[in-house]
Amino acid sequence: MIPSQGTRGFRAYTAKHLDELLGRAGFDGDARLRVRAVATVLPFRTNAYVVDELIDWSAAPDDPIYRLVFPQEDMLPEADVSRLADLLRDEASAAQLKAAAAEIRMRLNPHPAGQLELNVPRVGLETMQGMQHKYPETVLFFPKQGQTCHAYCTYCFRWAQFIGEPDLKMASDDVGRLVSYVGDHPEVTSVLLTGGDPMIMGEPVLRRYVEPLLQVEQIESIRIGTKSLAYWPARFVTDPDADATLELFAEVVRSGKSLAFMAHFSHPRELESPIVEEAVRRIRDTGAVIRTQAPIIRSINDSAATWASMWRRQSTLGMIPYYMFVERDTGPQDYFAVPLVDAYEIFRDAYAQVSGVCRTVRGPSMSATPGKVCVDGVTEIAGQKVFVLHFIQARDPEIVGRPFFARYDPEAVWLSDLRPAFADRFPFEQGLEAAPLARLSA
Repeated sequence: MIPSQGTRGFRAYTAKHLDELLGRAGFDGDARLRVRAVATVLPFRTNAYVVDELIDWSAAPDDPIYRLVFPQEDMLPEADVSRLADLLRDEASAAQLKAAAAEIRMRLNPHPAGQLELNVPRVGLETMQGMQHKYPETVLFFPKQGQTCHAYCTYCFRWAQFIGEPDLKMASDDVGRLVSYVGDHPEVTSVLLTGGDPMIMGEPVLRRYVEPLLQVEQIESIRIGTKSLAYWPARFVTDPDADATLELFAEVVRSGKSLAFMAHFSHPRELESPIVEEAVRRIRDTGAVIRTQAPIIRSINDSAATWASMWRRQSTLGMIPYYMFVERDTGPQDYFAVPLVDAYEIFRDAYAQVSGVCRTVRGPSMSATPGKVCVDGVTEIAGQKVFVLHFIQARDPEIVGRPFFARYDPEAVWLSDLRPAFADRFPFEQGLEAAPLARLSA
């Protein structure tokens, strides 16, 4: 059922609601306490649409959407969970809890792939806050008011944005500096508004970030990275500013620029609601292109049938399957990670089940420090079993598209687990430290 036009109806749930919500899953007091302990480290937020429309509570805690948004006690080492649970049980001070949680967080690699050290550009001695410039053609911008989400995914590699630590958060409200920076870098042709989720912002605020970009002639595409179609599709159908938001999208397209709506869908159930179908139709009617992406996550979508179903449904609705990512090396990676060989086999088997219109998708891809690394397969060369890989995108454009090889390792879950085959070093290990930042901040 689609709500009435012009009604917001959004209700958020946060950690203070966990006890009440976990009761729906039949957890006893101790189990609820341990989940709350995990939520002191990893952020929790969801909303009534996810809770009431997407989660199958009769299957919780094994339900995939439940696992997608609710903390699990085994996401952290048992000793850490027990320590935090004891602090909660003993009604420790907020300062004690915060200190314990902060110590654990710093062991979870809060900003992977050089997000702060390598990706943030500098102009002279000035750091450009709220921006990333990893690849020559694309600048990422983190609008200040868009650094939360309608709900948080438990696997999110940007979890550090949501924990209230200013030193770990990327955000800016200075779109003028963004426009100036892009103008000084003629190689930039695309700007990605990201977060968090920019679609948490109302239309007037979103417009303040989008409109100035329409005046920058070199920009060919504006991208919006968002989970809103899955977690709050009413944003584009019945929210009070839904029509104004869609008009803004249409203005981008009429200006001669491409608007790419980068939609995150993690499971087929997120695509089943009639309001999602209506939201997709309305966005596409503006001329925007919707591309879909998600990581492969153990216990949520680690089967070929799940991915084939998602891609077919997305294609039927007019969306373009774009990426299958590998879970990043941050947060509870050990809980969610799928070995690279399994991820490749799942991708290959799903790819084989869909028609050519779905085969726009790429993956499995690791967004690692040197760039986006695609696992193309496993083969045997000169008697040695190896992974075949290539860079879809890279800090160093010279290595994009060139195949390279790694020794086969059935346990490897990330690029750093691999060792080069037929060479002493990988192509990206030659001069990585010196090259990218100097080029981007010139």
